[in-house]
Amino acid sequence: MVKAVWNGKVIAQSDDTVVVEGNHYFPRDAVSSEFLVESQKQTGCPWKGTANYFSLNVDGQQNPDAAWYYPEPKSAAKEIKGRVAFWRGVQVG
Repeated sequence: MVKAVWNGKVIAQSDDTVVVEGNHYFPRDAVSSEFLVESQKQTGCPWKGTANYFSLNVDGQQNPDAAWYYPEPKSAAKEIKGRVAFWRGVQVG
């Protein structure tokens, strides 16, 4: 079971992650929505497409833009559609 933990809380856990460029992408339904806050941030990847972000809010602590997802990934990255990955101090393992 792979878990994503930040500020002492399990944000996501699943046996079904997809690893791309060293990042575990969790199925969206394996991520606890209560900790996610939509962000305005977007970035682009030449082969994956446009990423959207969530900030994390755990027990009043904010971690801006700490999760990302590709709502409409390019065909080369279609396996990560509907999945969320983490960074910025979120422990994944």
